[in-house]
Amino acid sequence: MMHARFLDRRDAGQALAASLARHRGWQDPLVLALPRGGVPVAVEIATALGAELDVLGVRKVAHPSHPELALAAIATGGAVARNGAVIEAMGVDEAELEALAAPERRELARRERAYRGDKAPPRIAGRTVIVVDDGVATGATMFAALATLRAQSPGKLVVAVPVAAADTLAVLQRAADEVACLHAPADFMAVGAWYEDFPQVTDDEVRACLRRAAPGAPPA
Repeated sequence: MMHARFLDRRDAGQALAASLARHRGWQDPLVLALPRGGVPVAVEIATALGAELDVLGVRKVAHPSHPELALAAIATGGAVARNGAVIEAMGVDEAELEALAAPERRELARRERAYRGDKAPPRIAGRTVIVVDDGVATGATMFAALATLRAQSPGKLVVAVPVAAADTLAVLQRAADEVACLHAPADFMAVGAWYEDFPQVTDDEVRACLRRAAPGAPPA
């Protein structure tokens, strides 16, 4: 039986931050967390690198009969990453896919208001952008995030995750300029299996993390 590698998301973030410590010289780095689970991981990285922290909204689009399978993922800004094999296997047409995506778009908009309020999104162009999640299984949400960011011309696009499925990691390494991943098991089962404590992250926790990483905020 596999034993969890991390105590919780904060522990995973600290381990990732240590692996990225050699990059403290990055110019104008921006750490973007995929909410909600990626936020407690990302705040540790942003703090260690002295980087700006923000969130990038991404939502999985799943079929109600198989909620664990991603048909697609959508990101703030309109990018869509489709999982063609799953869409074909489940016989989902474009109209049905859009109908399933509609509530996820509404949730994206709600989260944007909840986390950012009236604050403008961060500048992407020319910056080193580090995209963080608490783990990657199929990668659908991460690929949607990378697509929306590529369209904004970052100077360098980096993925940082504590754990990823080995086959997904190989694809991520082609989609990003650099990938930092601490564990990539061939027998990957689920992200939560790699944590001793893996509760759902709430909106209030996301806001608290963003405040903690804000310039001039007192250390936790």
